[in-house]
Amino acid sequence: MEEPTYKRVLLKLSGEALAGERHFGLDFETIGRVCDAVKEAAAMGVQVGIVVGGGNFWRGAKDGGGRMERTRADHMGMLATTMNCLAVAEALEQREVPVRVQTALEMPAVAEPYVRAKAVNHLEKGRVVVFGCGTGNPFFSTDTAAVLRAAEIGAEVILLAKNVDGVYSADPNKDPDAVRYDAITYDDVLAQRLAVMDSTATSLAMDNHIPVQVFALKDPGNILRVLRGEKIGTIVKEELAQ
Repeated sequence: MEEPTYKRVLLKLSGEALAGERHFGLDFETIGRVCDAVKEAAAMGVQVGIVVGGGNFWRGAKDGGGRMERTRADHMGMLATTMNCLAVAEALEQREVPVRVQTALEMPAVAEPYVRAKAVNHLEKGRVVVFGCGTGNPFFSTDTAAVLRAAEIGAEVILLAKNVDGVYSADPNKDPDAVRYDAITYDDVLAQRLAVMDSTATSLAMDNHIPVQVFALKDPGNILRVLRGEKIGTIVKEELAQ
């Protein structure tokens, strides 16, 4: 079997991507294709942690803005991520992939509480670990949670699966002249205010020297292509090769 480029990764799935063409709720065909790719990654010997967003159900700052207190709105968003985590875990279990769900807010009836040592132990035993509730704190995005969990579990890379196929100089949906980067530095992402992750997440990745591979989830096979070392989407890192 082909040797993967990375041995331990953190896969960040946006909630919107899990909704597929429906743009709301859960598209189980999309989730199934993602889990097929995760199963194959695990079969390659890759240890996979997953952080899931909740934007297909609720985005705290956006959906609650001006109508409810931000902390409560963000807590609702954390619950939305948990629903997505359970859906992903169910799809993985249906494919006979061992999986554990850990949440930053304790809800023992449905998931383990997040404990770093237990998460690492699960990964080393070949289990996929799905992390819910973001960081467990309001005012922090699930992108920041993805970087935090990646740093904590010692992931070699963050696989940022989005609705766009990389990082562009401008919004490609609004600017036909937008250029996609094959590689870009954290400093340039921050300086140009590019919509890769929020600035907190980008700074945290930079400070912890974790590269971020951005690619489109429309074809979940891209997950495996990245693991095989193929050039997919955009890599965000500290320095570019001269």
